[in-house]
Amino acid sequence: MNESDKRRIGKFISLVLRHDPKMISLAMDEHGWVEVADLINKSAKRNVVFSKKDLDEIVSTNDKKRYAYNNDETKIRANQGHSIQVDLQFVEKEPPMFLYHGTAERFVSEIKEGGIQKMSRQYVHLSEDKDTAIKVGSRRGKPYIFTVLAQQMFNEGCVFYQSENGVWLTDFVASKYFSK
Repeated sequence: MNESDKRRIGKFISLVLRHDPKMISLAMDEHGWVEVADLINKSAKRNVVFSKKDLDEIVSTNDKKRYAYNNDETKIRANQGHSIQVDLQFVEKEPPMFLYHGTAERFVSEIKEGGIQKMSRQYVHLSEDKDTAIKVGSRRGKPYIFTVLAQQMFNEGCVFYQSENGVWLTDFVASKYFSK
């Protein structure tokens, strides 16, 4: 599978597993798991054709580690970023002192005024390192990085989770928690 096909198929899988399993009549359980065989077969009906071997490559090489298999690799799900309601069974976790949120510069004034909101997703996404935040912010223009006082938020009662791929998640980041 070439890089172009891998990227195209990966984007399709991301769309289906994070946002719209119904687009291919895919049954998803309450924890976001779908049958691998169903994903492969139903994707093919939409002219997105890939094998289990191709899917293994997409899962193992995805730079954001977006997907996870269950133990026997019969089911797959997205690790986070859902706009549909799923319970990924995250366990609360104490964050490091600082976390980072990358966005495009054009959103900065709105975020400074209203905080970081989850918008259509289940959680706000934060990273442990600035480089990841810069990559995220660069997707939609010139990046701007917010440094979040995560430990202070946690000490004041805010709940944090960390997904399997290392992304930190919380419900909302008020602007008072931005480092000056």
